[in-house]
Amino acid sequence: MPTLRPALGTTGPAALTLLLGLWGITREDSMWRDEAATWEAAHRSLPELAHLLDRIDVVHGAYYLFMHGVFALLGDSLVALRLPSVLAMAGAAAALAATARRLAGPRAGLAAGTAFALMPSTQHYAQEGRSYALVVATVAVATLILVTLMDGRREGAPTARLWAAYATALLVAALLNWFSLLALPAHAATVLLAHRRGATRLPSRWLAAAAVVVVGALPLVLASRSQARQVAWIRPLTWSTALAPLLLLAVGLLLCARLSRRRAGTAAASRTAPAAPVVSVVSVGLPLLAFPVVALLLVSLVRPLYIDRYVLYADLGLGLLIGAALAGAVRSRRLLTALVLAASAALLPLQLDLRTPQSRVDDVLAPAETVAMTSRPGDGVLFIPSWRRDTAEVSPGSFAGLDDLALAESPAASGSLQGRETAPAHIRKAMLRKHRILVVADADDHPGGGRDAVKRRVLVEHFTRCTDTEVRGRRVQGYERGPRCAAPPPGS
Repeated sequence: MPTLRPALGTTGPAALTLLLGLWGITREDSMWRDEAATWEAAHRSLPELAHLLDRIDVVHGAYYLFMHGVFALLGDSLVALRLPSVLAMAGAAAALAATARRLAGPRAGLAAGTAFALMPSTQHYAQEGRSYALVVATVAVATLILVTLMDGRREGAPTARLWAAYATALLVAALLNWFSLLALPAHAATVLLAHRRGATRLPSRWLAAAAVVVVGALPLVLASRSQARQVAWIRPLTWSTALAPLLLLAVGLLLCARLSRRRAGTAAASRTAPAAPVVSVVSVGLPLLAFPVVALLLVSLVRPLYIDRYVLYADLGLGLLIGAALAGAVRSRRLLTALVLAASAALLPLQLDLRTPQSRVDDVLAPAETVAMTSRPGDGVLFIPSWRRDTAEVSPGSFAGLDDLALAESPAASGSLQGRETAPAHIRKAMLRKHRILVVADADDHPGGGRDAVKRRVLVEHFTRCTDTEVRGRRVQGYERGPRCAAPPPGS
């Protein structure tokens, strides 16, 4: 039984994360717009995917290619779309638990991995078909390898191979999303602290590994600069935006202060003060929590870029600090189990909400169902704005027999996610040839600009809105030509 405890301290949090990730994984058969982008890209042929990445989303190219393979292997479904993220978060929990165990003992490992599993952000992104969970997992593995190299208890693998594995893990993270490169300064701080405590060879070896990561990711960083307009939607930093990350940083600092006082008290109680370890929970956890978040916040003062999911891996640092603090305060496994159950009960309303369609901005599948139920063969369809065409790309069967009045070139052919629309004059002519038009729009029914303004103007001047259904963050509106709506056909 004692030999099983270390394994349980690692696999327990991983199993908990896996179970929570699988619970309600389809989110009531919903898919939000970012996941729709993954779905669209992963369904394209390799030449079509290359055409897309040449124009947009090159920063997600490695992830799209990976998901292309997942769909080829498992088929396309909501489960297949999100399963890699579930498995990645489970792997991250295991790596985090192993890291905490090396730094502060078995109880800290179990507590850190469990705290990470229960974090709302972990459960949110474990059920999202995007790259962020995979980034967290690879950064967690890299952090574990770095701690293994520093704590003096390497078991088997030669140092050169471990450094190669460390560089590989971080390079994979960077290729999935290069904002993960902000983990490098966090690890640099950890290495410098270890160097001050006697690890003399670490800085040069870490610099060599970091250089490999930066050089390997540099082509992606440079390529993505030409597509910088894709993040133009990010709003400037405000106090309300910065409040949540700053509060988490404050919590991290308080946990560090508590851990430092506990160590000082332990040293004072002993006759001979133990030598400071080369690496500690604080020297690993605090930089990993603080550096990526603070760096992105500071950059956002000049150019808006801060989105919490871009630095989601900072939660690993918070998990380490929480685990060590709990391990010091709670000596009994039974009490720790009781705390976990109490935390789970307190978070249950939020956990339930995360598994509903309303937990995301919108749902691209629900409006497709509405279109399928209300459309008639030969009806026209418009998307306002054109990005809402994703619902047709994800559910093409619901739009069979409908005439996309604005589309000049399909998303796949145009190397985009929304397609290329024809000139406003052509859209107007196509609309006036139709007796009935369906419109898929955002819930706020924003009139838009350019071509969208023309669409709205023609609808107001020549059509009557006969139906208006808001469903999960989007609207489906039915328009008929003329001043009044015709009676519905018998049996409709």
